[in-house]
Amino acid sequence: MQETASQKNTEAIVRSYFKDIPVMAEVARCESEFRHQLADGSVLQGRVDPADTGVMQINKRYHLSKANSLNMDLDDIYGNMAYARHLYETQGTRPWSASMPCWGNTLAANI
Repeated sequence: MQETASQKNTEAIVRSYFKDIPVMAEVARCESEFRHQLADGSVLQGRVDPADTGVMQINKRYHLSKANSLNMDLDDIYGNMAYARHLYETQGTRPWSASMPCWGNTLAANI
């Protein structure tokens, strides 16, 4: 798959945001290929589960209420990453264990 300018920009945003937690940038690479929005402007949804949302593929079914209580908008790239940081700080990389075969070999995982 050819990388678009939008993906390169999103990748730069993600890598900068998670410069202190590099494994999270690798999680984003595996989960969304550094995509947050599609060409039509809609927010990326999961292929397997459409409740998975945005660059970090946060599942709205399980996390929307908590994200809202923290004033984090999962449809906004920065809100999506902020909630991912919250999850990482409370649970490590466990919320992304399904994609670990992709990112787990690139960096030490915190499980």
